[in-house]
Amino acid sequence: MLGSTRFRRRLTTALAGFGLLVTGAALQVGTSATPAHAATTHRILFDNAHAETAGNADWIISTSQPDPLGQNSSPSSETDWTGALSSWGIALQKTGSYSLKTLPSGSGLSYGGSATTDLSNFDTLVLPEPNTMFTTAEKTAIMTFVKNGGGLFMISDHTGADRNNDGYDAVEILNDLMTNNSVDPTDPFGFSIDSLSIGSDYPSAISDSTDPVLHGSFGTVTKSLIASGTTATLRPADNSAVKGLLYRTGYSGNTGAFFATSTFGSGRVAFWGDSSPIDDGTGQSGNTLYDGWNDSGATNAALALNATAWLAGSGTGGGGGGGSGTCTAAQLLGNNGFESGNTTWSASSGVITDSSSESARTGSYYAWLDGYGTATTDTLSQAVTIPSACTTAALSFHLHVDTAETSTSTAYDTLKVQVLNSSGTVLGTLATYSNLNAASGYTQRSFSLAGYAGQTVTLKFTGTEGSTLQTSFVIDDTALNVG
Repeated sequence: MLGSTRFRRRLTTALAGFGLLVTGAALQVGTSATPAHAATTHRILFDNAHAETAGNADWIISTSQPDPLGQNSSPSSETDWTGALSSWGIALQKTGSYSLKTLPSGSGLSYGGSATTDLSNFDTLVLPEPNTMFTTAEKTAIMTFVKNGGGLFMISDHTGADRNNDGYDAVEILNDLMTNNSVDPTDPFGFSIDSLSIGSDYPSAISDSTDPVLHGSFGTVTKSLIASGTTATLRPADNSAVKGLLYRTGYSGNTGAFFATSTFGSGRVAFWGDSSPIDDGTGQSGNTLYDGWNDSGATNAALALNATAWLAGSGTGGGGGGGSGTCTAAQLLGNNGFESGNTTWSASSGVITDSSSESARTGSYYAWLDGYGTATTDTLSQAVTIPSACTTAALSFHLHVDTAETSTSTAYDTLKVQVLNSSGTVLGTLATYSNLNAASGYTQRSFSLAGYAGQTVTLKFTGTEGSTLQTSFVIDDTALNVG
């Protein structure tokens, strides 16, 4: 209604979905232990070429290597595969959305080669407490893999956990990877692993409902477990993307981070300070194991699985390794025409509406920001992962602006369209509209987000209205088409 002050019912139902990752054409939501099958298969490589089974360790998903399906092609319980990481592997396998392989002992990590276990064939590399040093070539391969869009999961243990007595423990090996490589040795991930041996603790998660690792499709993370482990020191001045997610009791900020995430180039990184949380208590005969996976005082399974999903791209596919991935053409936004009502998007109360006071472009629902004639800020946002292998990513939406303002030169009320990272930092402002853009009907607006390929970003609309005359920003039929 042109020029009229808005009166609408304020909805009190909280919107779910802020920080959720949109998966191709499918949206992963909820906290069920078994997420819905995604359309894309994510390729995970677990390392067993660096003494991951030395001593009492048994950090493998299966004794059948490289393919765990050789032991059991349809596993249903952790004992169907043999290894202290079998619960982790089987939980991923049962979703139908993951292809898992192991780099066997005696092999080496490579990137850009012809081997079936070459990193270019995978989205994520898991390093579960390595106990031998990576070669110069391996470090170059790992860092290039991440820089080009791969996910890296580094799991350490406490200082002195030299299981094969070669003079190096996981703390030293992983720190060497980050500081002594040919790709970027200048604190590329923004953290270093502490030389500590912490006996026991239950580190707590930070409060961040938007974080996809803490609140992902495999559940909500509240606590983890230290049973002789270590932490990391964060240096956001070196990499602003570094973020502590769980902290040792009594610590916060840049010290005592037990679980942390970061990015490097187009890729993602996760760090965990102990191997006990991923240990499911079952493995090869003769090993002394600890069942941290099922510890009732922690949520380690959800943490491991959500992190794996985040590192792999959480359903968007496209080959995170940046080498041989493909891009499947798709529309990525969930509830893109708002016809499902208050789902998927995070919005101010009442923004998603079927009110007859404005008109949807198609269907019945639309998003209506501001329009009150009083000082108001309304927001509408959705997080989405843009596949790294996609060369086009076109954001579009239809916008209708009506106003009671009469000025032809002053922007009293504005609508900003922005791209944010997972920490809420604005990466870019795509456009700013105002009462000066008022017109009858909807106008389609389009922008390229190709520069954010390989990243999880939040698309955010922020409407800010002054204290007197109304301006309504009405949005419908959004889309993010990749190809």
